[in-house]
Amino acid sequence: MKTRHFAVLLFALAMSTGAVAWAQAPAPAAPGPDATPSAAPAAAAPASLPTSIDSLSWLEGCWRGSVNKRDFREHWLPLRGGMLIGAGHTTSEDKTQDFEYLRIESRPDGVFYIASPSGKDETSFKLVSVVPDDQSTIFTFDNVVDAYPQHVVYRRGGEGWLYASIEGKQRGEEHKVVYPMRRVGCETNEVIRK
Repeated sequence: MKTRHFAVLLFALAMSTGAVAWAQAPAPAAPGPDATPSAAPAAAAPASLPTSIDSLSWLEGCWRGSVNKRDFREHWLPLRGGMLIGAGHTTSEDKTQDFEYLRIESRPDGVFYIASPSGKDETSFKLVSVVPDDQSTIFTFDNVVDAYPQHVVYRRGGEGWLYASIEGKQRGEEHKVVYPMRRVGCETNEVIRK
């Protein structure tokens, strides 16, 4: 399968602009005075995967970000018919660098993120984990073939933040590129903090 998809655009942008990474989660707090010293820490319960894409309906609307003079946007239509449909557009100095068609759909074998950049062949990424924490929820989609990127991650942050990232190995080295976006009004382009 060809590796042309949403992530290729983001990787190319990252190579020319430098990667943006979000902060690591804070270290867990030290045990309280009532903790039993011999007790082993409890294992985190595995995150349950949604059987539908309802848990991703928050993507609806417009998102905007900018890194090193490159502006990128995603616009997601409302969840309808078991599918979210979106489009991405990247510009630099008011010239189109790339565009992509996106969709998230529920299939009998799971929830999939599908990207088709600039009308090229589509690539599917299967939702493999949903991890909530105190201030965000992280949705990880994995590519079913061994081509870069192996992972597309959408992290829903607080106050209208979205962090889209591509991750995986390329030429034997780990790469991770994160694109921070804010929710904006589709007509007004004003930041929405929700």
